[in-house]
Amino acid sequence: MSREAIKDIILRERLMAIIRTKEPGEVSMILEGLLSGEIKVLEITSNTPGFEDLIRESRKRHPEALIGAGTIRNTSIAQKALEAGAQFLVSPNTQTELVQVAHEHHVPIVMGALTPTEVSDAVEAGADIIKLFPAANFGSNYLKAIKGPFDQVSFFAVGGIHLDNMWEWLEAGAVGLGLGAVLTDFEKDKFNKENIENRARTFVKKINTYYARP
Repeated sequence: MSREAIKDIILRERLMAIIRTKEPGEVSMILEGLLSGEIKVLEITSNTPGFEDLIRESRKRHPEALIGAGTIRNTSIAQKALEAGAQFLVSPNTQTELVQVAHEHHVPIVMGALTPTEVSDAVEAGADIIKLFPAANFGSNYLKAIKGPFDQVSFFAVGGIHLDNMWEWLEAGAVGLGLGAVLTDFEKDKFNKENIENRARTFVKKINTYYARP
């Protein structure tokens, strides 16, 4: 699949699930719950133990999903993720060298940026999508202001997104949202595939409702 085709899927799906856990044995269940809940774009973060093997295994088990690597802070981590088969990269920071590494492997990069200078640097370097992070610390009005000079940039808002504020971010100009712990934060006895699936489906339904409005 080409870089542009992968990017188009990310933009079309609009929701990206972030899988981060200290227990690698949980990843398979989390991923299956999210996919059953109709979230099809998922990133496994590099600070999840064994993330490379988890990406390899997940891609083999779920060819219908788009599985990337998150928390890609430098080119060394990027190389490991790409060798493991990551279909896209997501960084928390504006590390412009990552763009060349990603594009050499024909995958898109969702690059973390916050300030106008960081956004500009990421865009000029060729980042495919900008990850506004940490979004909630600055609020949706901040994105609305950033969109003024960067009205052609595709922004995903990430950090502190939940059911009650997701429409605000879409109204402010986000083309998509990154969802982390909000999808998996349950009491221990309720942490299971069914509950993750139901929560994921709730987010998918709400974002679809937003775009179905007249």
